[in-house]
Amino acid sequence: MTKRFLVVSTLNLILLLPCLSKGQSAQPAPDKTSLSEAIVNRLPADYRDRAKSDVTATEQNQDHWSKLSDEDLTVAVIGQLGRNAADTEFLFAELGKESSAKIRRQIIESTRSYWTSHPEAEAVVRNHAADDPDPEVAVQALESLRSQEVHDLGQLLQRRLAAAKSSNDAAALAKLAPEEEEWVSLEYKAMLPAFLRVPPPVFSVESADKSIRVLAFGDFGTGSLSQRQTAAAMREYNKQHPFDFGLTLGDNFYPRGMASPDDPRWKTQWEDLYGPMGVKFYAVLGNHDWASSDSPAAEILYSNKSPDWRMPAPYYTFTAGPVQFFAFDTVEVNEAELEWLNQQLAESTSKWKIVYGHYHIFSATRGDNKVLIERLLPVLEKNHVDIYLDGHDHNLQELKPEGGVHFFVSGGGGAGLYNLNPYDRSIYKEKVNGFTVLEADENHFKVGFIGIDGKVLHETTLTK
Repeated sequence: MTKRFLVVSTLNLILLLPCLSKGQSAQPAPDKTSLSEAIVNRLPADYRDRAKSDVTATEQNQDHWSKLSDEDLTVAVIGQLGRNAADTEFLFAELGKESSAKIRRQIIESTRSYWTSHPEAEAVVRNHAADDPDPEVAVQALESLRSQEVHDLGQLLQRRLAAAKSSNDAAALAKLAPEEEEWVSLEYKAMLPAFLRVPPPVFSVESADKSIRVLAFGDFGTGSLSQRQTAAAMREYNKQHPFDFGLTLGDNFYPRGMASPDDPRWKTQWEDLYGPMGVKFYAVLGNHDWASSDSPAAEILYSNKSPDWRMPAPYYTFTAGPVQFFAFDTVEVNEAELEWLNQQLAESTSKWKIVYGHYHIFSATRGDNKVLIERLLPVLEKNHVDIYLDGHDHNLQELKPEGGVHFFVSGGGGAGLYNLNPYDRSIYKEKVNGFTVLEADENHFKVGFIGIDGKVLHETTLTK
């Protein structure tokens, strides 16, 4: 695979994501400091020295950790230690004497970089899969082994693809690219059959001579107060400035997507909040939507049950007014999807071309996305895409254009907000909940960020 997504525990996801109050101004990420003595002293004795010397965290995170149980606090600290290669061997040595099943699960996942490179250590993980007294630890060991082995085999496919590309072997690429796309689902353990991955032919949602107004937002499905407030602001805005349709930018449902098309959260976290606007939304998947094996299929199939949710495939394209929109699955970029996008962009006759997905290309939170810069950006530049719109980072941003492509981040849909760092590509950035409004006619394309008070935070207009 080109870029692996590691599924971590819900607890650690919560702990690692900053969640300061809505509306706070953009600012650099707060400094991290060594763990307080109060936190260190609550850890089991074996972990204290390593935690004291090798783990740092913001005051906010440390305050949150201090409210956890001793066991959950230890899990959080082990998750941090596992990011340091020098600590993974130490952690793995603790596995055999650790009495807590929850902590054993965390050690197995946090030390993957160590045990995958030491055959004797991997044998220990296999023993836990077969013999650990706790079935949840056994399942974690099995899943970690499965994911790693599928990934390793996928590297052979990557080598074969690279050889076909370098020799311009079109026949081999035609055979190998769909196989790589299927391999993505295998690594994710996603129950997504091949027929659900096939994009439909380009379709139209508004007549070509119509000016359009579109709502876009990502990173929202938490059921939190912030999500409800942001959705309420969208509904109020729609009353005064009706939307023709909407886009979602992924991480539609936390922490692990939807269990099925009948999950009760479809009502409470989607229909009740966004259905009253009476517009259709064209959605893409985010990493949290991929985190459950059933979620991608559930989100695609829900299109058949809902009056307003549309996801015909993980990637697809449609026209509306003078714009062609290209929904792109960025969580795992593969050759089949890239070739589809390249061909669809080349064939487009629309005045404006907009590609939208979940992962950023540029961002003041996470910086440059090297995978998408290498693989996706050249396709956008070559085909004269006007705008790339994404979520993933929970804030609102405009970034400097590259190769004629303009970049916007709209991840303020309701999940906990992320800090912003100094970044030389930033034009606008704010750590705030809000949404994006796209307005297009033949000659103008306006992108506006709207706060939960309904006021315009920032606007940019492109002209042709």
